[in-house]
Amino acid sequence: MELIGLANYAIFMGILIGIYALLSLALNIQWGFTGLFNAGVAGFFAIGAYTSAILTSTPALNRMGGFEWPILLGWAAAMLVAAMIAWPIGKICLRFRSDYLAIATIGVAEIFRLIIKSEDWLTGGSRGITGIPRPFGDLPYVQSQLAYLALVVIAVLVVYLLVERQLKAPWGRMMRAIRDNEAAAAAMGKQVEARRLQAFIFGSAIMGLAGALFVHFNRSITPEAIDPMIATFLIWIMLILGGSGNNRGAILGAAVIWIIWSVSELLTDRLPTEVAIQAKYIRIFIIGLMLQLVLRFRPEGILPEERKRNPVGPG
Repeated sequence: MELIGLANYAIFMGILIGIYALLSLALNIQWGFTGLFNAGVAGFFAIGAYTSAILTSTPALNRMGGFEWPILLGWAAAMLVAAMIAWPIGKICLRFRSDYLAIATIGVAEIFRLIIKSEDWLTGGSRGITGIPRPFGDLPYVQSQLAYLALVVIAVLVVYLLVERQLKAPWGRMMRAIRDNEAAAAAMGKQVEARRLQAFIFGSAIMGLAGALFVHFNRSITPEAIDPMIATFLIWIMLILGGSGNNRGAILGAAVIWIIWSVSELLTDRLPTEVAIQAKYIRIFIIGLMLQLVLRFRPEGILPEERKRNPVGPG
């Protein structure tokens, strides 16, 4: 029985690692390849989660929703709404420098969080939304978990391959050029603002997809699920640790950080209650210490960005 429990926990962790890998890949598009400091990941994650929840959930009193859309349409709508909201935000905020952009995106994410908590007619307020369908939810527990893990793995693989293909195309080389030297790219006639906006919208749509996958996995959503500590700053740590500018590094960082985060919680839960509450802060300390060590000894991350070197001719 203990082995079965560990296997179920491993599947559960694998699903969450896949969802956070999508968030890390999305942030890598914005920061790793374009240099956009988006500190409002939680906002677009929440948009995707609540959009899919509202469109696919069962009818409820005193709350918008109950449309009972097919789940795949809910996921597509989550990406579309996140992209549509990212467009005006990007048009305004991407004009700022990286530090001001970070402040602006934090403010936008906080606005979304306050709307979610206060607008009961739309999001259910602090009660959140329940009755959200889950793919393969009618199967026995283990089979249902495995089937959902397969869906998440497919989503991560598809996003990874699409992003890799774009990065090897002229679009990707242009985004790196804008990141490394925006003035030089503009002098060469590149449409810097338009390209930066494309990357911002593309990454935000993937964040919305991650939110939709998360909400259908949990079958419910509350404002606590979009805590900026979990849905923004942890994603940044995953990307920095794994290797900004490298999609494989983004996925690896998501796996390493989430395993540490989850296992440390599992260990502290075994302690006496009065000690366990205080011990939970050790998780934050461990993650922070690991980030400091990486920044000190390997600032490029575990899997750094692969940069092509121009061959040097004779003489």
